[in-house]
Amino acid sequence: MIEIKILGPGCPKCKVTESQVKRALAELNRDDIHVEKVEKIEEIMKYNILSTPALVVNGVIKTVGRVPSVDQIKNFINEVK
Repeated sequence: MIEIKILGPGCPKCKVTESQVKRALAELNRDDIHVEKVEKIEEIMKYNILSTPALVVNGVIKTVGRVPSVDQIKNFINEVK
């Protein structure tokens, strides 16, 4: 099971990131991926990031402070063994 976390309090970029993740998942057509939106500042701070949105795949921070492209997200998922 792959776990993706979208870290962000709900800002516009956070919402676009969530949309991009959903598009990537639809294109990959995989059912072994769990997506969680983390909006609580206390939880976000545990990742020691300074800006949002952030994308975390299986505990590894992949992007911070920017919206990744659908292709980037698909690559992050495909990198997981």
